[in-house]
Amino acid sequence: MQTENEAKSIFATDKKLLFVLLCLITVLLLYLKKSFIENETAAFEFLQDRPEGTILTLISTLQFISIPLVYLWKFTIIAFVIWVGCFMYGYRVTYGQCWGVVIGAEFIFFIPELLKIVWFLTIEPDPAWTDIGAFYPLSLMHFVDYYSIDTRYAYPLRALNVFEVVYWFLLVAGIHHYARKEKKIVWYIVLSSYVLIFLLWLVFYITVYK
Repeated sequence: MQTENEAKSIFATDKKLLFVLLCLITVLLLYLKKSFIENETAAFEFLQDRPEGTILTLISTLQFISIPLVYLWKFTIIAFVIWVGCFMYGYRVTYGQCWGVVIGAEFIFFIPELLKIVWFLTIEPDPAWTDIGAFYPLSLMHFVDYYSIDTRYAYPLRALNVFEVVYWFLLVAGIHHYARKEKKIVWYIVLSSYVLIFLLWLVFYITVYK
């Protein structure tokens, strides 16, 4: 009973409130990462008084502004994919409920961002710009040499990580909370919808990357 109440408190929370909270935390973590890590690298300090530095500053500003838009696009696509999966398996889960599940599950990705900030502030306080881009906690990237692999594999290797797998479990827990049916079928839904599309996207990325 307690587990059900905990699930309800996460996935049934007001979606607008969750979305605003998600954006605010993302802005805060991005600010911390840029102010105390990225902006302190030798590469950034070298470029900041040059024309390239102005471009970097503009890109940084756009990153902050685009956070709500990126989340809206991401949640809309993922929620739609999962909702179609629920429909195909005969589960009566609304699109709005799928949206709430996706937003709630997204909070898991704050953990690797926090770990990244802590890592570069304490363990490796003077990283190169490329080290920051290559680092992602508990990902497949740690099993390869970033400087020796083809750059097309960098993003997929970062994307395949422990937190992504936990994200799948959270999606299953959220859909199961609303569907109240056999959890094994919910796993079929998530694996054949979101996870399949996610893996296909990584393959597509590797194929078209230049």
